[in-house]
Amino acid sequence: MATQVGHPLPADALVRILDEHGTPVDAAPPPPPGEQLLAGYRAMVAARRLNDQASALVRQGRLAVYPSSHGQEACQVAAAAVLADGDWLFPTYRDTAAIVARGVDPVEVLAMLRGDWHCGYDTSTHRVAPQATPLATQLLHAVGVAHAARLKREDTVVMALCGDGATSEGDFHEALNFAAVFAAPVVFLVQNNKYAISVPLARQSVASSLAAKGVGYGMPGVRVDGNDLAALTVVLSEAVSRAREGGGPTLVEADTYRMQAHTNADDATRYRTDDEVRQWIPRDPLTRLRTYLTDRRLLDADAEARITADAEEMAARVRAGMAEEVSVDPLELFAHVTVRRGGQRAEQAELLAAELAADEEASR
Repeated sequence: MATQVGHPLPADALVRILDEHGTPVDAAPPPPPGEQLLAGYRAMVAARRLNDQASALVRQGRLAVYPSSHGQEACQVAAAAVLADGDWLFPTYRDTAAIVARGVDPVEVLAMLRGDWHCGYDTSTHRVAPQATPLATQLLHAVGVAHAARLKREDTVVMALCGDGATSEGDFHEALNFAAVFAAPVVFLVQNNKYAISVPLARQSVASSLAAKGVGYGMPGVRVDGNDLAALTVVLSEAVSRAREGGGPTLVEADTYRMQAHTNADDATRYRTDDEVRQWIPRDPLTRLRTYLTDRRLLDADAEARITADAEEMAARVRAGMAEEVSVDPLELFAHVTVRRGGQRAEQAELLAAELAADEEASR
């Protein structure tokens, strides 16, 4: 168990390495190597294209729903990039791009959002948990995996993702408390995109920051510019290293913005103005990093074209995969609910089987 150690409150200023114009900030930590940032830029371009393609698939009826991370691509890419192969990622429903950045086939990732009963990919192979739709439930699972790894003396760190809305849930607080008490090797990344569906942050918390909540549980809290891939990479890498070396958990609050509606079923104009959204356009994470890389001759027109072409190829594969008709068996609804099927579940399964048989007979 962890010893009681006090941690200072997070600084008021965000950790920022590149400003919104792509210019290095004075007195900031040095940025990651150029090749690492170029790889991150490539992943962010792919993430942006995936977000846009998935949103189009919803309009075409190929996906049931898609919570876009448009504007939050830096958080998505950095969260995956700082992990080692043996580490775990615990995502939310909005973290499709992070899962793909971890190396999972985007067609498999989108299976759940198409309406399949499972998450579509092998969680143990990729060491990526299923996307969690209920707020904050995945944080407890993440801490459990991290604690188990520590007990087994495994070299494993867990990255647990959530949004600002999740910090209002009891599971968030239980996860942080357990992680701190048992020094679990977990990093909590809160993507503060300013809204829990329609509820603004000011109606969720009046704390000085969300990162400050970590201090109350006995872990350091860090606030970072969530649209600055360079800063995110540095901050999250340090938190992962601290966890791996036995230093326990860290709470990182990434200051970002949800540029699009909560999902395709949401009308964001009911609770925020277009002017508010426009204020965040100049802070776009892709534009910022593109400017920095171009200014340093790490990215030219030919490289940009190749990166764009690769993203378009990925989008085409996603379209083709989602266009395939999936054969479903409605009786699978009852297959993995309990070890033994009895009582109401057995009756419901028999009723459904009879109805399906009657439909098949009537169609002959």
